[in-house]
Amino acid sequence: MESKDKKIQEIQILEQTLHNLSFQKQAFQLELSETIESLNSLESSGEEVFKIIGQLMIRTDKKKAQEELANKQKFLELRTKSLEKEEESLAKRVFSLREGLLLPSKK
Repeated sequence: MESKDKKIQEIQILEQTLHNLSFQKQAFQLELSETIESLNSLESSGEEVFKIIGQLMIRTDKKKAQEELANKQKFLELRTKSLEKEEESLAKRVFSLREGLLLPSKK
């Protein structure tokens, strides 16, 4: 019986972790969308470009701004893919544990 309780507790912990990962992934996806939108806006903008730093708006080089946003986009895409893989792995583990509870192995 103790093993069953441990499995249930592990499932609950994994489900909470999955929930947290989902929120993180959504936040990264939102930031990625905003970054892509910024890059698109930069493409159609003139040469005078401004960047917000804290509460200041500072003029910046357009190419430098594009490079920074492109690097940020790459980072966010990698991080999102990493979270998706982790999420998939945890979901498989939860499924496996649930199956183990429903169909206990015969010894």
